[in-house]
Amino acid sequence: MSADECISQSDSKEIPVSGNDTEGYVDFINEKCDEPAIPLTNGDVHLAQAQELWSTARDKPVKLRMEASGLGSEPPMTIHQMFMSTVQKYGDYPALRAKKDGIWVTLTYKEYYQHARAAAKSFLKLGLERFHGVGILGFNSPEWFIADVGCILAGGLATGIYTTNSPEACHYVAHNCEANVLVVENNKQLIKILQVRDQLPHLKAIVQYKGELEQKLPNVYTWAEFMKFGASVADSELDVLIDSQKANECCTLIYTSGTTGNPKGVMLSHDNITWTASAAGRMINLKMAEEELVSYLPLSHVAAQVQDMWICMRFAGITSFAEPDALKGSLANTLRDVRPTSFLGVPRVWEKMQEAMKAVGAKSSVTKKKISDWAKGIGLQLILFLYSDSSVPWGFTLANALVYKNVRKALGLDRCRSCFTGAAPITKDTLEYFMSLYIPIFELYGMSESTGPHTVSWAEGYRIMSCGKVLTGCKTKLDKPDNDGIGEICFWGRHVFMGYLNMPEKTEEALDTDGWLHSGDLGKHDEDDFLFITGRIKELIITAGGENVSIISNAMLVGDKKKFLSMLLTLKCNIDDNGDATDELTPLAVDYCQQHGVIASKVSEIINKKEPAIYKAIQEGIDRVNAKATSNAQRVQKWTILQRDFSISSGELGECYFFI
Repeated sequence: MSADECISQSDSKEIPVSGNDTEGYVDFINEKCDEPAIPLTNGDVHLAQAQELWSTARDKPVKLRMEASGLGSEPPMTIHQMFMSTVQKYGDYPALRAKKDGIWVTLTYKEYYQHARAAAKSFLKLGLERFHGVGILGFNSPEWFIADVGCILAGGLATGIYTTNSPEACHYVAHNCEANVLVVENNKQLIKILQVRDQLPHLKAIVQYKGELEQKLPNVYTWAEFMKFGASVADSELDVLIDSQKANECCTLIYTSGTTGNPKGVMLSHDNITWTASAAGRMINLKMAEEELVSYLPLSHVAAQVQDMWICMRFAGITSFAEPDALKGSLANTLRDVRPTSFLGVPRVWEKMQEAMKAVGAKSSVTKKKISDWAKGIGLQLILFLYSDSSVPWGFTLANALVYKNVRKALGLDRCRSCFTGAAPITKDTLEYFMSLYIPIFELYGMSESTGPHTVSWAEGYRIMSCGKVLTGCKTKLDKPDNDGIGEICFWGRHVFMGYLNMPEKTEEALDTDGWLHSGDLGKHDEDDFLFITGRIKELIITAGGENVSIISNAMLVGDKKKFLSMLLTLKCNIDDNGDATDELTPLAVDYCQQHGVIASKVSEIINKKEPAIYKAIQEGIDRVNAKATSNAQRVQKWTILQRDFSISSGELGECYFFI
């Protein structure tokens, strides 16, 4: 059945939003596609019958957010179809590279595929059931990729587990995904699982992919033993299972950080992954069989997984694996060794580079410092070059020869066409520092629930401090915008997740009745549709009359080993380019004051005068919260407003290192 035959002719609706394909979307009539599975070829489209855009059951498919035209209308495909497409055309090209005893060892795409099939057969032999998890706990490696892809080919749910997780946290993820097999890196990670093994009723086997087992235990295997274990499983048996898979079924679970309770299992379908990999790569103009990157960020996080595994697979790129101590210093050596064509660094990685480079520069001679400062001045002018079609600044060629080329080579970025950042806010100071050295850093924005990227910056689409433009084929809606055009950022597209595993209420909080994903972030667009993140929707204190005390930014409860509970409050204020809180109230906070008869534009004005109307509104909100407390020990007895808001740079907040 062709893709066109699977598209509804009438089930469309108009959505007034910002995006690349705004003609409306077309629902798939999944009943038409619910025919017996046959061996798939790259052009075939097979979808399971589905009635809704969301699901919280591991085996329940979803309707896809298909567009009527453009990239969002391309035929869905499974992971296996995407993999096979690359293998058929680029099978002899290098796919995975890792160092063994100091020497790079390479797997071609054909070998990668063969290893993944062998792993899939071994998972089946070990008893992996359809839509049950395979948890992977360890640092990035070819084995991590092979286990992940092998699990999907075998019909399981590939599930990354953070290496920093405690045994209890590992247990939660493994139990929640009903893992039949857990794949661990080494003895350190194995010990965690052995501590909770008896509490995992679905667990049938454990595989250790690095080193030998320190002791032989029942149903615990080395990687070599595991890869041979499924040799007796017929290829035809695996093929039937692969061919039965549908693009709108779940294949991967990404567990959120769980900062407000237990982690949520973000269900991603085959189409979520394959479509997003294709759309993201095409938007930034990736070239087939020409890309190479370094894998070092946690693969249990959506950003690293989508870039390192799936985009690379889609575009026949090379993934080279860093050493486990990459973030402790060895990453610099790997970058110089590999010389990647693109590089993704969370803000702290870029900041550490900046600090190291400044330290080296401080030791330079007076002459070198003058040349460097001159070149940096020209580099900053390049921001205008990226904004428009203007020519490069005068002196650029000389500055490039004397400074920029040498800096990029020293960093291992001399082949790098695109440097990206995401997962947390980055300061303007860091962006301008690297721009001054002709290393523009492009910001990405998204979340696990959007299969990674939702907006992308790239060389042809850049504004400093902006997260770029919406991914081609997707849409952005700013919900309930204020007078400044700031509203909650909502997502639409084939990258939007299926739902949270076994959490219907949480899923309904994230996805509205029309299928829009609500991010909880606040943002606005400029006149050219570049997205700027302005903040995050906070939990609001509600007054007795049901009124939101929307002037509050942060509330910190203090009570550990104290006689009673106290609360430290901060007011919403503007943030400067370095991420520091200022004394100036946000426009929303100023409006709130005016609504209560208070004329104030600064935090200090409210605190110094102890403005009665504002303090009364806050007290009423706290009284309402206290009324719900079951004992006096749970009531807030005292509170105060601090002179400035919390921030990362001033030390009150920690950096959300791997959150999207």
